[in-house]
This record gives sequence, structure tokens and C-alpha cells, in this order.
Amino acid sequence: MMKEFFKVISIDEAIGYHANFPPLQTETVSLANSTGRILAGDIQSDIDLPDFARSIMDGFAVKGSSTFGASEGNPAYLNIKGSVAMGESTELTVGPTEAVRISTGGMLPAGTDSVVMIEHTEAIDDDTIEVYRSVAPGQNMIEVGEDIKKAETALRGGRRIRPQEAGMLAALGIQEVPVFKKPTIGIVSTGDEIVSVSQRPGPGQIRDINTYTLMGLVRDLDATGVSYGIVRDDYHDLQSVCTRAMSQCDMILVSGGSSVGARDFTIDVITAMPDSEILFHGVSISPGKPTILARVQDKAFWGLPGHVVSAMVVFSRIVKPFIHRISGLSDETEKKIRLRARLSRNLASAQGRVDFVRVRLIHEKDGLRAEPILGKSGLINTMVKADGLVAIGMNTEGLEKGTEIEVIPF
Repeated sequence: MMKEFFKVISIDEAIGYHANFPPLQTETVSLANSTGRILAGDIQSDIDLPDFARSIMDGFAVKGSSTFGASEGNPAYLNIKGSVAMGESTELTVGPTEAVRISTGGMLPAGTDSVVMIEHTEAIDDDTIEVYRSVAPGQNMIEVGEDIKKAETALRGGRRIRPQEAGMLAALGIQEVPVFKKPTIGIVSTGDEIVSVSQRPGPGQIRDINTYTLMGLVRDLDATGVSYGIVRDDYHDLQSVCTRAMSQCDMILVSGGSSVGARDFTIDVITAMPDSEILFHGVSISPGKPTILARVQDKAFWGLPGHVVSAMVVFSRIVKPFIHRISGLSDETEKKIRLRARLSRNLASAQGRVDFVRVRLIHEKDGLRAEPILGKSGLINTMVKADGLVAIGMNTEGLEKGTEIEVIPF
């Protein structure tokens, strides 16, 4: 008996289910190993950074008002009171018409609020300089707490730690960093027609592509992919592999076996699992309509289309937010990069669904041109040639040549 689709839902409704899956547990890693991980909580500064006023130039620390009006024709004359080297503290106090020699990074003495660059001065003798350019208070220096103030939130949890975030943690003296655990994603390819990449396909057979495309997409999200190999169209084999994968992984991706067909056992396997619930079966997008999402023991179980393009599009547009969610990455910190381009030709679309069209980007004098790459959803070469996707809205019949569009880059 043919299995019927569940009610097809919109892509926004599908993505909205990501809130049903909590972030993974946290762990602590060393600062040296924190880059690329997701910060598990807010970091508050327990110091002013910097905690002393410091120079950003070699020159003379002064009170800015002592230089007001100074010019080459009418220099200000200042008495040198001493010097401050980088890395040492000072108890000097500087008054009007006085200056202190200072190195880049040096601590400003009391009474000073700016630094005159050495290039704008000339020594008259060992104790006196001429200043040829005025400086405003705060110029050529960093004030106490100008980078981060004490008790201020320096970093918000849920953001990926890049080298600059690691630098902030180092500046605050944080050596052990709380992060979310990396997700482990199980990948299963199904179908009697699928053979290993090491085999030469026979009549009616194709090599396993989805394991490797999905593994790469998972790794691009800094998650760990685990392949469970190829499973034939057999209910008991699929149940055994999926049960093992669910016990070892935080999410499972099963490609193939999600469309309506007598040999498609994904739905049967899901419903037989304890504490399982099918959240949707069918999304109003093309390619990728026959997509399944189930919750099995608080983990996401995906039934992805078998065609490689469909599986990759569904992953990039729908699965990706779910992996971000369990990774601990907050919606606010996820960067949604879009490129503006003009369409090179008319593009037809069917109403009632969101069409994702592969495009190649071509640089021209007046900007980017998006050239559609048309082809069936089983053609991997169309993804190789493409630089990104264009989404045609579900209430749009198509786009005209020259229309400015947003391209979602791969």
C-alpha cells in the first residue's frame, strides 16, 4: 500500500521546529583549544581593560590644554619632567607646561590626558621641547576601561569563538573556557541501487554520493560526522542501523526512503522507535519536498531525499539551523550572508512552493550577474558549477531577466 504524505508545511514552519531540540551539554576546554567552539555562557569582565591609561604613540604625555593653539609658527614650550618606559608604572604628576617622555604602551602619568607624537616636537635642550601641533584630550592614548569596563559583558554566550574572541578571553585572563559539546551526526545512505564508491556500478546502480556530500556539510558546521554505511531497502536492517546510530549520535540523517513508495521504510522505522514523534513529512520547497523530521528521544531524526541536489539543498536551508541549535549557536549570532546580483535570464517557478535554483556568479563591471544552472535534482555536476542558491517565493510565478536578487552563497 502506498504511503501518503503528511500535510506539507512551509519552510518557515519546518525551521521553526528547531526550538524543540535543546542545546547539548557543556564542557570546559583550554583557551588554546577554544577557537571554533561555541561559548556556553556570558563572560563578564572582572577588570577595566586596560586598567591604566596608556599611550599608543612614542612621544610626550601632556595635559592637552598645554598645547592648545600650538603651530609651527607659534610652538608651545614644555618642560620635560621625566620619562616612562613601556611595562613600568609611574608616580609622576604632570602639571601645565610640563611633559613626560613616553613609549608606545607606556602608562600615562597623573595629570596627563593626551600624547604628542614625537614627530610633532623638537628638543631645544635636555629639559625643554617645542610642540608644533596641538592635541585634544584623549588623543593618541587609550583610557582606562576604553576597551571593556569592569562588570561589562565582554562576550555573549552562544557565539562561535574566533581568534578575536580568544584574544578577548586572553586579555581577561580566562584560561578555561565553558563551551557546548560538539554534535555528532550519524549519516545513513539507503537504497538497493546504492553501491560503495570502491565498486563499479552495475545496471541500475549508482555510487554512494550522499554520504560524502552530507559528511562534508556536517564538518563545515564544525560538527562530527559518523558514517553508518549503505543500508538496503530492508526494514529490519534499517531499524538495526538507525537504532545503533541514535544511541551513539545527537542527530541522524537518513538519505533515501523518504518519498512515497512501497519500499520506503523510514517512516515505519521511526514509528517503531520508543518515544518517537513525526513532526512533519513534506515541505513546500523544490527540490526537497519529501523531507521527514521526527523527534526520537529528544533527538532529531531526518529522512532526506535520495537525490543528491535535493539532500544538499534541504541540509543547507533546513537542517543547518537544527545543527546550529544543538551546537548552542544562538540565532542572533548566526551570520546570514547574502550577495546581491542581477538575474541573467527569465526564470520560471511554480506557485505554492519555494523554489531553490542553483546559480553561478559572474563578476561584471556593474556588479554580480547570477546565471541559473538548470538540471534535475540527481545531477551532482549542477552543484559543482553553482556558487549559491536563489530562493523564488511561494507566491511568485517567476523572475524576469535583470531582476536584482539575493544569492545565498554556499
